[in-house]
Amino acid sequence: VQLQASGGGLVQAGGSLRLSCAASGRTFNFYMMGWFRQAPGKEREFVSAISRGGGGIYYADSVKDRFTISRDNAKDAVYLQMNSLKPEDTAVYYCAAGRNTPYSSSSSYNYWGQGTLVTVSS
Repeated sequence: VQLQASGGGLVQAGGSLRLSCAASGRTFNFYMMGWFRQAPGKEREFVSAISRGGGGIYYADSVKDRFTISRDNAKDAVYLQMNSLKPEDTAVYYCAAGRNTPYSSSSSYNYWGQGTLVTVSS
């Protein structure tokens, strides 16, 4: 699976961004999809994940009630709607595809996009 993330940019605190991740190469709906992020000087961390059919949705506590993950299997795409952004959300955001558990571990994902930078100014 090839993944292409987009939608990052510079936004003021309190603003919103919508990240997209387009997939190609293999059957998209075989895979759980996840979003991770990596801030400068920090380790990559789990943000959100969605099961193959979309019925299972998971969030890190730090983004719960602010971010919404969704997927469109007809378009081979996954999205991350980010609202009420905070400066601490500044990071490179990666989409990933996998078939293992736990959904919150980066080692459960086999395929990764190139990342898209989100910068939130205070």
